[in-house]
Amino acid sequence: MFDSLPIGHRLLSEVILSCLTTYGAKVSRQILRWGCLILLMVGFLCPQPALAGLAPGNAITDARTLLRYALPLHSPDIREVQAEVEAIGNNLRAKRWSPIRKNVDQAYRALQLRSGRILDATPAENRAQISDRLEQLKTQLLTLQAAVKAENKELVSLERRNTLIQIGEIEEKMVGSFPFEIPAEYADLPRLLGRATVEFTTELGAITAIVDGYSAPVTAGNFVDLVQKGFYDGLPITRAEEFYILQLGDPAGTATGFIDPATGRERTIPLEILVRGDEEPIYGFTLESLGLYQDAPALPFSAFGTLGMARPNNDPDGGSSQFFFFLFEPELTPAGFNLLDGRYAAFGYVIEGQEILYKLKKGDRIFHAEVIAGAKNLLIP
Repeated sequence: MFDSLPIGHRLLSEVILSCLTTYGAKVSRQILRWGCLILLMVGFLCPQPALAGLAPGNAITDARTLLRYALPLHSPDIREVQAEVEAIGNNLRAKRWSPIRKNVDQAYRALQLRSGRILDATPAENRAQISDRLEQLKTQLLTLQAAVKAENKELVSLERRNTLIQIGEIEEKMVGSFPFEIPAEYADLPRLLGRATVEFTTELGAITAIVDGYSAPVTAGNFVDLVQKGFYDGLPITRAEEFYILQLGDPAGTATGFIDPATGRERTIPLEILVRGDEEPIYGFTLESLGLYQDAPALPFSAFGTLGMARPNNDPDGGSSQFFFFLFEPELTPAGFNLLDGRYAAFGYVIEGQEILYKLKKGDRIFHAEVIAGAKNLLIP
């Protein structure tokens, strides 16, 4: 996994993950924290020329926010409303009420002035629905405004979240046709031309995730197809590393992936990574192997519960059915400096039930996985 890293980074990374693999939950959180801090210091003190500009600014760690920004949407008008509501978060932590009032007022004003242009940027078949949702959003902004006026921090946080969910739903309806052609060499694989919502049922509760076909259509399509087939029902978690991953999808028997009954062979999928700002994903290569050290994936491993596709270390195109939930921990795997971005395909995020991931352990089973929305976006060749 780390063969192509600079030697200092590689040795420290191997030591840290060796501790995780050997001792698991018994490893001291403090030891891991210091190990990662040393790893970062090596990067700062002995930087590679191509790495000098990595991870500038504050990384986004909220799953729904990452999903909003990953949409192939080019509408500055709705994005302006979104940005003002998101900006409330930083001000709310410090209870800076004057800037918060300004954020809400500007969001409402932008929505009032730009509703027409937002509708114009929406596919014709969705305009009536979006028109209604824009009116609902105006009402929601007024509710948020009232909470701000009362200077009720908990209520403002709740209403801000509700507002952003509404904005995200509007933005999804504003996306037009699927934005790129998937390479012909993968024409025999399922693909997800949009998004789907998957619910996992466990003995500890339900986990809900949004799977993003806009950024990883082949990876997401393969996964949703297996969910539809009931492949994951009853399978155990085969790897559980505290502060790192929960992995499952290894079927019973000698096979390590999904055996396609039509061919009798294991179905494998290519490594698929969409770089932020690019029009279509890169297939079959890690970003590091292409020298793209400063490029960030559209779906980074920077939210707790990121869905990632497992694969053999030496085969970028060896993914099949095994996947993992990434247990993002800012102190141990800081966004922009983790060892998964650009090396493994992320294809979605857990949006509800993150607390369940903390409790699951090796041997626990997924009783049932079900697509509860977006199944129509799955295309089977």
